[in-house]
Amino acid sequence: MFEYELHRIRSAELIREAQDDRLAREALRGRRAARRAARRASAEQDGEGRAHSPRPRRHPFTRAA
Repeated sequence: MFEYELHRIRSAELIREAQDDRLAREALRGRRAARRAARRASAEQDGEGRAHSPRPRRHPFTRAA
C-alpha cells in the first residue's frame, strides 16, 4: 500500500510539473507574439521597412567543390 501512495504522489507531482511547463511555454509564446505585433506596428508607423544594402548577400560558408 505504501508504494501505491508513493506512486500517486509522484504522478501528481509530474502532472503539476507538466502543467507549469505548458503555462510557461504559453506565456513565452504570448510575449513573442506581442513583440512581433509591436514591431509590425512600429514599421507601419514609420512607413519604411528595413534598409537593404544594394550589394548581394554573402553566404557564411564557401561552396564545396
